[in-house]
Amino acid sequence: MELKEIGEFGFIERFAPEFKTLLSKNVMGIGDDCAILPMNENSDLLVTTDMLIEEIHFLRDKITPWQLGYKSVAVNLSDIAAMGGTPLGTFLSIAIPPGISVEYLDEFMNGYHAISDNYETPLYGGDTTRSVKHLAINVCAIGKCPKGEARLRRNAKTGDLICVTGNLGDSAGGLQSMLSQLKTSEDIEYLLQRHHLPEPQMKAGQTLLGFSGVHAMLDISDGIASDLVHILKASKKSAHINLEKLPLSDPLKRVCELQNWSPEELASGGGEDYELLFTLAPEQLNDLQKAFSSRVGKPFYVIGEIENGEPVIQWYKNGQKVAFSKAGFNHFQE
Repeated sequence: MELKEIGEFGFIERFAPEFKTLLSKNVMGIGDDCAILPMNENSDLLVTTDMLIEEIHFLRDKITPWQLGYKSVAVNLSDIAAMGGTPLGTFLSIAIPPGISVEYLDEFMNGYHAISDNYETPLYGGDTTRSVKHLAINVCAIGKCPKGEARLRRNAKTGDLICVTGNLGDSAGGLQSMLSQLKTSEDIEYLLQRHHLPEPQMKAGQTLLGFSGVHAMLDISDGIASDLVHILKASKKSAHINLEKLPLSDPLKRVCELQNWSPEELASGGGEDYELLFTLAPEQLNDLQKAFSSRVGKPFYVIGEIENGEPVIQWYKNGQKVAFSKAGFNHFQE
């Protein structure tokens, strides 16, 4: 059997149960956006790590070193945001191939510093080593959240609304535009910016943490078609999604129309939007919309509902059930 047949999470499921027996009391390991460890009587410690590999997660000739440094931190802080947490610091490990100049690395670290400064997140240390061919970047981020308050994937309830904090598909649209070598335009520049410089939804996550009706939450890294299934499996629930309710930016819609791309496919399976996906008790919808708009400065969007049943997504469009097979990003699919 090859790894591409089971994917990243199929691989994780093969060994995760054995390691759960090694966890101490009140510690949560594999299974959510962050590990959770007791910190003190008021707070839990959040720990996450993410790796970016050249030619898998980025093309070095298509992204500036400043953008790459920024994105390396952003994708990790997004995991902290998904737990409703506050970042405390990062560690950087980087494997550097021959041919990368000191000036390139300086610019990478300038981007790394810019987002670290934005979120008051110091760099505590890490490791550097040599790579034979490709640039490899691994960041570990640590954060904190109020004790026992982190929103876990396993807490979705039947009848919960499925919500997202912003537009979907922009990053995938940027990647597709880049790979298709489309002539630059204002719309394409917008999509490329969304792909290269994702913004962790820190304020959104902290706002959502303040509402008891927000039950489960994660960040959208692989696309909702994949990421929502993690919530469904952990919560032992099913879901339906209304494709016409997926929030799409005007630039994405215009580029998709010109290129004959499916915006629904990009929005559901493209990944790397780094918005938050959460489930919400319907009785808190109006109160949360008001608070969210006031504190975050934008609305969130209801795209579906949690149901009883097997952990699969049923796709609907304009009230009609549709066959829709976009499965989200698989790291090991060729």
